[in-house]
Amino acid sequence: MATFSYQADTAKELKASRQEQGRYLNHAVVHQLGLRKSLRVFWNMLFHKPANSRPTGAVPVQGLTRQQLLDAPDHSVFRLGHSTVLLKLRDKFWLTDPVFAERASPVQWAGPKRFHQPPISLDELPEIEAVILSHDHYDHLDHQSILKIADKTRYFLTPLGVGDTLIKWGVDANKVRQLDWWEGTQVDGIHFIATPSQHFSGRGLFDGNSTLWASWVIIDADRRIFFSGDTGYFDGFKRIGEQFGPFDLTLMETGAYNVDWPLIHMQPEQTLQAHIDLKGRWLLPIHNGTFDLSMHAWYEPFDRILALAWERNVSIATPQMGEAFSLSQPQRGQAWWLEVEGEVEPVVVSG
Repeated sequence: MATFSYQADTAKELKASRQEQGRYLNHAVVHQLGLRKSLRVFWNMLFHKPANSRPTGAVPVQGLTRQQLLDAPDHSVFRLGHSTVLLKLRDKFWLTDPVFAERASPVQWAGPKRFHQPPISLDELPEIEAVILSHDHYDHLDHQSILKIADKTRYFLTPLGVGDTLIKWGVDANKVRQLDWWEGTQVDGIHFIATPSQHFSGRGLFDGNSTLWASWVIIDADRRIFFSGDTGYFDGFKRIGEQFGPFDLTLMETGAYNVDWPLIHMQPEQTLQAHIDLKGRWLLPIHNGTFDLSMHAWYEPFDRILALAWERNVSIATPQMGEAFSLSQPQRGQAWWLEVEGEVEPVVVSG
């Protein structure tokens, strides 16, 4: 599985990642919160959560079996929760940021707890051709999920340094391919290119930004998919759109935003603009509906992005967890979150 670089074919401003004192940096300056502000954010998350940050009813999930997936048509997309998406391309399966744990946390007795169970268990998943990882945060890189699917996964595609973590956990190094921004690799004729995002990394107190974070471009012949990972809004979206767009589908972070961290997570207005910058055709919002990771109502990201998409005439898909979305015959899906809270129409909240 060869790795190739797009550096020679791109404009000079398309820069690979860079480090300073062993820590990766964003292309733009992203200021740290500082101790006082960090403590205030932590205090508010612990003691001032709004009551509607978790669902009051059951989140609908369409259960899946291995046979259903094997029988599904090619170019099917299944959202399994948070940023975990299963793609069926060339009759093989590709999985983004697999998190099947009960909690997005270093321990399973504390931390953000799932709103719903995954539509399919790890044991029931079919063979995975490649797992595509965006970064090493606990809501995107789950230790037990990785170990559970390691034997049934052919390759793990990661940003620089994240693959080293997998190898330390016992994943066969021959399965791991680590890429810098603007580097790509091919698996079964499908191109995967690690592209910039604006975020940060770390799983402990002392390893901040020691591994890289990335978004991903997936090119299957005339089909193109963009997976945002976690990111703030930045001019890189336009550059990615110019280099690789238009995209048939963008899987875009839409959730866990807050005014206290505007540079590392996008508000819905920015998510929509990023989709437009990427020259996306269909937008599928992710990073919502599974874990409580901010101070907004759990359903607010859906309400806001849906209203914005309608206003700008953008095609948007909101499938239930486990519900198939077809790249060949796209469909919008239903506003399923309204039934959970007993609402009849979206509540639009200003930025």
